Amino acid sequence: MDILREELLPGVFLSCLQTDKFKSDCLSINFLTALDRETVSRNALLPRVLARGSALHPDLDAIAAACDELYGARLIPFVRKKGEILSVGFYAGFIADRFAPGGEKLLEPVAALLGELLLEPAMENGLLRADYVASEKEKLIDDIRARVNDKRSYAVYRLIECMCSCEAYGCDDMGSEEDAAEVSAATLTDWYREILASAPVEIFYCGGADRDRVAAALRSVLEQLPRAALNDELGTDIRLNSLEEQPRMIDETMAVAQGKLCLGFRLGECMEDPVFAAIRVFNALYGGSVTSKLFLNVREKLSLCYYASSGCDSRKGIMLVSSGIEPENFDVAQEEILSQLDAVRSGDFSGEDLAAARKYVAGDLRSLTDSPGALEDYYLSQTLIGLDLSPVGMAEQCEAVTAEDVKAVAAGIVLDTVYFLHGEPGAEAEDWEVEEADA
Repeated sequence: MDILREELLPGVFLSCLQTDKFKSDCLSINFLTALDRETVSRNALLPRVLARGSALHPDLDAIAAACDELYGARLIPFVRKKGEILSVGFYAGFIADRFAPGGEKLLEPVAALLGELLLEPAMENGLLRADYVASEKEKLIDDIRARVNDKRSYAVYRLIECMCSCEAYGCDDMGSEEDAAEVSAATLTDWYREILASAPVEIFYCGGADRDRVAAALRSVLEQLPRAALNDELGTDIRLNSLEEQPRMIDETMAVAQGKLCLGFRLGECMEDPVFAAIRVFNALYGGSVTSKLFLNVREKLSLCYYASSGCDSRKGIMLVSSGIEPENFDVAQEEILSQLDAVRSGDFSGEDLAAARKYVAGDLRSLTDSPGALEDYYLSQTLIGLDLSPVGMAEQCEAVTAEDVKAVAAGIVLDTVYFLHGEPGAEAEDWEVEEADA
């Protein structure tokens, strides 16, 4: 499957992946804007409000009826954090033309409905409907408050917030409860108009329609998109080293039974000229797979953690280690997590370990070709880091990663921040169930 990218309109790019592999097609329209504390809550709220209705389909019932007429098409609003760039827009999934009764062409009406939601939203007195804004704002605030309910993901969220407190990356893609509460119909409408005029647009299509047909459909839909001075300075601030000589320690208490120990690292020198395949394989070897050092040693062999895994964001140049521990094991667990990183630095891993990591990563990448949605997310990420490598191409690069490549990634990694969430001694905990690792 070869992807072709072209500029449809000023600042509007289409990536088209033509294939008959799937029974459904997908189409996404992404408005790209900077991740910023002052605007992130508006960005989180905007697609939710636009999804509530348009001029021709003014409420959810009307939109649902339109989707039913398109044989159950799905329109999903989203905001996604990609490094320090936010992708704001809609994803549409719909059955391929060849499976539609009577052979109807669905691409054009689906694209038209997406364009309608984006360019002709339901308005009142020249503003986005105040009742829709109020309703979606309440739901967004509920979602923000609910972050704390999943302690494992909450601990990672807090680590990022503390570690990157002076960087845009420290913002969550939902923003904060306080900022969300301040959004009004007027401020959101102003922001909506600014996004339409200045945000670069990335469109992704995966399905059986040929490129010319896709391009024609989208040009027709977006030809009225207002364009002004485009924001061409979007990017991510990559910091190679920690700002402080010693790692910061963040200690927080909450009514929990299981401690959450999370470590944040800067990837360091490897980000000067990143080899993304090597970073992927390093992560799988260290803590990103069921054959990793963290899983086999810290969790299985030493039983220091209920779960222990690592994840790298190569767009930002950071690595996060997440683990669940008994609070009294804090020192020894942290020491062993760092010891396993030292082992990778020194090349203390076998050829079989490396082969297993390469196989895991390559298999994960090749599995992306089984899902239109996974391909859409992958190619958007590739576009934002300036690559056009297919999942299979990236898998092949991962299969060629050497032990020296992995050691080179590990060599410059620096511990930046340690976050520890635990219960008060003797206090009653809320979550008595012990979490098991997801690998």
